[in-house]
Amino acid sequence: MHYLGIEIGGTKLQVGVGPDDGRLRGLWRGKVDLDAGPAGIRRQIVEAVPAALAEAGLTQSQVRGVGIGFGGPVDDTTRTVIKSHQIEGWDGFPLADWISDAVELPAVLGNDADVAGLAEATHGAGKGLSPIFYMNIGSGIGGGLILDGEIYRGVGRGAAEIGHLRIEYGGDYFTLEDFASGWGIEKRYPTLAKSHEHLALPEIVRRADDPSAIGRAARRVIREATDHLADALCHVIALLCPRRIVIGGGVSLLGDRLLAPLRQKVAELCFRPFAGLTDIAPASLGEEVVVHGAIRLARQKLGEQGG
Repeated sequence: MHYLGIEIGGTKLQVGVGPDDGRLRGLWRGKVDLDAGPAGIRRQIVEAVPAALAEAGLTQSQVRGVGIGFGGPVDDTTRTVIKSHQIEGWDGFPLADWISDAVELPAVLGNDADVAGLAEATHGAGKGLSPIFYMNIGSGIGGGLILDGEIYRGVGRGAAEIGHLRIEYGGDYFTLEDFASGWGIEKRYPTLAKSHEHLALPEIVRRADDPSAIGRAARRVIREATDHLADALCHVIALLCPRRIVIGGGVSLLGDRLLAPLRQKVAELCFRPFAGLTDIAPASLGEEVVVHGAIRLARQKLGEQGG
């Protein structure tokens, strides 16, 4: 039996279909039209589902249900969106019920970082291990805790929101996202470079190899982000002591420029009795990770268990 997986992000919308084996049989991908808002995204979904099924060579009768990974906190009891931090107009929306009515299939709703962590724990870098802590470092920062193949959801409105950890800096308080997310790094770079020039993250990374003052500013903003990420992960280890921390998202594509110093700092600073018990690995499922996780969530909640 197959399942649909839908990712609704701040900039990206994906609809995939597969049997929950780590491979997609069909995939539709598009950009979110911010001006069209939630109504525009819903129109895209209605159009995308038949396209994904057609690519997979499947009919709707061969699909058991739909999993949704939404870019923001969601309520398990009411099956509604609590809030989107990127797109206004989602607050309180009954997304699972709407999807179910729109595509005439049962639907389940999850947070995007949670379901991404579920995918990595099931088919990716955390396969066969538990607990797994997943950290998405992209335009924002999200987290997910996976225990024996199940998402830990606290009392039903989420948990593991590592991007909202508070940081004291210069006598004021910020969140981890302010310093270490993609937009946080991009926003901080002009201040350190004493420039009004706004650069996208890939260009900041490229400039980090420049020996000039511009390069020093780029290296400093990346180092600051890494330092704050290391502090945050040391908190995760002290509180949860997961077997593996999996790092995903666009910022993670910095590769060893991020992961090597991050591993070193965590090894130096973590709670000593837990030293060496948690390793840090890059995610392995790429851009489709949320889709895979949404499919897995649908299978867990609507279909057969295991696999």
